[in-house]
This record gives sequence, C-alpha cells and structure tokens, in this order.
Amino acid sequence: MPNPDFKSVSEYLVSQPEAVRRTLRLVRSAIREAVPRAEEVIAYNMPTYKLHREPVIYFAAWKHHYSLYPATDPVLTTFKNELAAYQVKHRTIRFPFSQPVPVKLIAGIAKLRAKEVAQREKVNAATAKKR
Repeated sequence: MPNPDFKSVSEYLVSQPEAVRRTLRLVRSAIREAVPRAEEVIAYNMPTYKLHREPVIYFAAWKHHYSLYPATDPVLTTFKNELAAYQVKHRTIRFPFSQPVPVKLIAGIAKLRAKEVAQREKVNAATAKKR
C-alpha cells in the first residue's frame, strides 16, 4: 500500500495509531516550544520545522520507534551522554515507542539545530554582501 502524501503535520498525526499519535504530539510540542518561530510543514512526507526556509528538524514514525533528523556533528557532540541510550545511525536518532518521550532532550536538539541554521544564514548573508 503506497504512503499517502500528507498536506500538514496534523494530517500526518491523524494517520497514526492512537498510541503513536500521543507520542508524536509530545515530540511536536517539544519542538514547537523550543523553536516557536519555526514554520511547520511537510517535507519528504515527514513533519518538518523550518527557519529562514531552511529545515531545522524532521521527525517520523516507524513501526517500533520514531526518529529525529538530522543528527549533525554539533548535536552528536553536545548531547553525547544523553544520546548514549538511543540508537544513532546515519544522522538519524531513533527513540523507541516503549520508552518515555525525552522532551527536554528533543527540545535541546531543536534549539541547537535552530542555532546551526541561524549561523549558516549569517554566513550566507555575509558571503552575499561580499559579492
């Protein structure tokens, strides 16, 4: 059965089983509170949060876990101890549905990613000025 093309994060959440939906609502809330100015969209058929038209963070539900993307080098370094309890592979952090949602960790990751995007935006603006 093909995946539907979601038009909104709310539509994505409604498509999930109730237990998964409860978990994802916590993830969504943590991200929205951490990065309140982020635009909430669907990209790559996943809930996505953007600043300055640049993706900050994505999340997606899978059969036994949900994932956050991207796990950049600063994220992995800053949250090394907290992430030790989770599977991290190929810039993806996997959180099992069987464990409580680490709301503070997710919020911290979202804030750090927002800083990364803002910094990249400053560098791009400075580079454009030099031209």
